[in-house]
Amino acid sequence: MSAFTEVSPTHVSAAFETVLNETVRPFADEVDRTGRFPLAGVRALADAGLLGLLSSPEHGGSGGDLRDAAVVVERLAGVCGSTAMVLLMHYAAVTVVDRHGPQDVRRAIAEGRHLSTLALSEKGSRSHFWASSGTAAPEDTDTVRLDAEKSWVTSAGEADSYVWSSRPLRAGGVMSLWLVPAGSAGLLVRGDYDGFGLRGNASSPVTAKGVSVPRAALLGADGEGLDTALSLVLPCFLVLSAAFSLGVTEALLELASRQLRSTRLEHLDQTLAEQPVPRQQYARLRLRADAVRSFLDDTLTALATGRADAQVRVLQAKALAAETAAEVADGVMRLCGGAAFRRELGVERRFRDSLAARVMAPTTEALYDFCGRAGLGLPLFEETR
Repeated sequence: MSAFTEVSPTHVSAAFETVLNETVRPFADEVDRTGRFPLAGVRALADAGLLGLLSSPEHGGSGGDLRDAAVVVERLAGVCGSTAMVLLMHYAAVTVVDRHGPQDVRRAIAEGRHLSTLALSEKGSRSHFWASSGTAAPEDTDTVRLDAEKSWVTSAGEADSYVWSSRPLRAGGVMSLWLVPAGSAGLLVRGDYDGFGLRGNASSPVTAKGVSVPRAALLGADGEGLDTALSLVLPCFLVLSAAFSLGVTEALLELASRQLRSTRLEHLDQTLAEQPVPRQQYARLRLRADAVRSFLDDTLTALATGRADAQVRVLQAKALAAETAAEVADGVMRLCGGAAFRRELGVERRFRDSLAARVMAPTTEALYDFCGRAGLGLPLFEETR
């Protein structure tokens, strides 16, 4: 990464606008068309101090909060979903690295010299990230051997480190977390990502075969990885996923607005916006987006104030935002008609990106189950009984 330009959370907006408009926006279509990792955008975010937004000031970071990060991810998602997802996963990883990681990595992240990501989902358990099948075994007194088949890792082969889950080394519990350097011997990225949406986010399987890491790479206590994930990683990931979906939703509605205002029915000498049926259809979609924004704002307030319903709000936020984004995307495609199928309008790209959140762990179906469990007084995970 390039040199760090120090910013505080109150000044993130100005620096971010420059990155968004001068680097991310001009390359967004190319990133989607070619499927290449948005390296220029990530470097620009690093230069502007955005990689260290959630890093603590004692490590040289901005000391921003989840609301700051949500603003950044939302705006990025509306312009380039791939870049937004890379930053989202980095922020989720930073929540645990900044708390439990080594000092040099914390400092590097804060200074924009280190990109991290999550490596939790596995081939054997798919989106059930809490049921790790990867193993950690002692090699000697100082090192541990990791073996696993991770299914989808954002920024695979591009990040500098992975927040990696495994079964506990020796303790009870269901999971331990490790910080694994991307250059570790035995790590293999299996193939380039060629997906339907988020085409530049480099989401590929990563296999670990006899990867040796120091015992000091353990993030938190052995066997307490699920507790760490639930208290640090998951709230950040779910809230920022909701912000991501909201950003895509807002971009779709803006494109629809432009199309309705600029497309004319010549025989009536009116724009589509002057027709009652398109207006009503647009209004329904706008209402859905506004409901998500209100819900996300309330979720952030619940987290910041320690409200009793914060946990369930976090679970609900991603489900609501993901389903809304998909529904709005479908509605905008219908509303804009054949023009929406042309790449140059920009609807088609956002339509594809809007569907990702539904299937990213925890999926919408899993979140519905968690919310049902919480509402009925049951434990979230069967494995924790």
